[in-house]
Parts: sequence; structure tokens; C-alpha cells
Amino acid sequence: MPEPLLTLSGVHTHIGHYHILQGVDLAAPRGELTMLLGRNGAGKTTTLRTILGLWRASAGGVRFDGQDITRLDTPAIAARGIAYVPESMGIFAGLTVHENLLLAAREGPLRDERLEWIFRFFPPMKKFWDLPAGNLSGGQKQMLAISRAIVEPRKLLLIDEPTKGLAPAIIQNLIAAFAELKKSQTTILMVEQNFHAARSLGDSVAVMDAGRVVHTGRMADLAADEALQTKLLGLSLEAHQ
Repeated sequence: MPEPLLTLSGVHTHIGHYHILQGVDLAAPRGELTMLLGRNGAGKTTTLRTILGLWRASAGGVRFDGQDITRLDTPAIAARGIAYVPESMGIFAGLTVHENLLLAAREGPLRDERLEWIFRFFPPMKKFWDLPAGNLSGGQKQMLAISRAIVEPRKLLLIDEPTKGLAPAIIQNLIAAFAELKKSQTTILMVEQNFHAARSLGDSVAVMDAGRVVHTGRMADLAADEALQTKLLGLSLEAHQ
């Protein structure tokens, strides 16, 4: 297995009086797509937000690309090459598609070759370039959220349930785009409930329960073992489609 780009060691996170993460140990191998699975409320979203510093770890450590980022603020963490696509998508509805992408371009003007790559997988981004993002459909807004995260090359993408509520044809476009990103050695940590997407894209997998990682391994091995799926998730992955 490749050397981890991201490592969480004994991470605890409190939100108010609630102890959400209770000693998370997690590694995302460099250049791979790691699926983060688990029942609702297991702590998956909290893990992503803790990595990015949106919620502060109360104990334990987060290391990224050989450096401790546990106590850095969110802008400093993002500047190291980490992008986050929240489940809520977080787009700016009053700004155009173009303006949303401009805001995400830390290194200056948008690059034509990168935009053409995005347009190839997400044609609506070109079609609705000058329209307010709030006018887009749900699937198109998800395309914009992902486009914004990849408008410049990133070392790590944190993606929370990108296929939730989307039509099968749009999900296939997303799978193709993420497969292409993997070829560029972009490391991805993804929360996903859609079995087809998880099985198609995942290299490694971590399963969470009650604020801890209770299983790690290869995604293909978990996808082939229904008994293990039922033990870890309460039902087979097929039921998550």
C-alpha cells in the first residue's frame, strides 16, 4: 500500500457537549481513493471537517504530507492543497458559475486546459457559465461544487456524499470524473452511500461506527464479503444504492 498522504492518530472531536470522534485512527494512501463508510451518525462528516480545521480536534493529531496540521486554521490547511466538497455543496447561489470557479482559483486566472477538462465531464458548467449558480438543478450544483474543488490541481480532495440524490446518468459522469482524477495521482477521501460508486472508485476503505474507525482494508475485499458488510454496516452494500 502506498505511503499515506494523510494520517489521523487518536483524533477526538467535541462539538459543544457532544463527544463525536472518539479516537479516530485513519490513513489515506497517497494517490488512492479511500472510501469512508458507516451508518448515519458514525462521525464521517465530522472526520472530514476536523481534517480541514472547521471543527477543532480536542485530542490526537492530523498529519498531511509529512506535516502536523492539527492546530492550523482552515485557510492555512486549504492552502497546502486540500479542497473540501461538503454534502451541502456550499456554492454561492447569487454568483455565476464563472464567479464561483474564480473564487476557488487561488493561483490567479482560470486555466483554459483545466476548464476544458472540467467541461468534458460536466458540460453544464460551460452551458451555464454566465448564469447564477442558484438557477442550476441539484445535479448541476453538485457538478459545480466538485468543479470548484478541482479547478486547480489539489493534493487531497475531501468529498462528502457527492452522489446523494442524483440521477443515475449524473452519477456515471461523476464516477468517470473521479476515475480520471485518480489517474492524475490526486488523493481522495470520500464519504459515500451509493454502493455502485463506492465499489467502482474505492481503492481502500475505512468503516466508522460510534466515532471510531472499526475496519480498514481494500474496497474490493469488502465489496466481495456480504457477511462483513452486514457486520460492519448493518446490511449489505447493495442496500445502500
